[in-house]
Amino acid sequence: MSWRVSTGFLEMVRGKTQMRRIENATSRQVTFSKRRNGLFKKAFELSVLCDAEVALIIFSPRGKLYEFSSSRYAFLPSSFSFSH
Repeated sequence: MSWRVSTGFLEMVRGKTQMRRIENATSRQVTFSKRRNGLFKKAFELSVLCDAEVALIIFSPRGKLYEFSSSRYAFLPSSFSFSH
């Protein structure tokens, strides 16, 4: 975090996150869980706001499957194949 003066007030601003692998396994798992939850929330919001069918598939670093579908009938495009 850094600070910026704007219109006479001191504001806290976030810096850019560097896109590189997190070396610490515990930190990496925590980050994965938080970002996974955020991604699921965004997928849900997209489906509600735009009345869109949204499906999301995530494999954790340990190979665990996480999925989201905006409808009760999950669908996969016929061109999609699992290679995991």
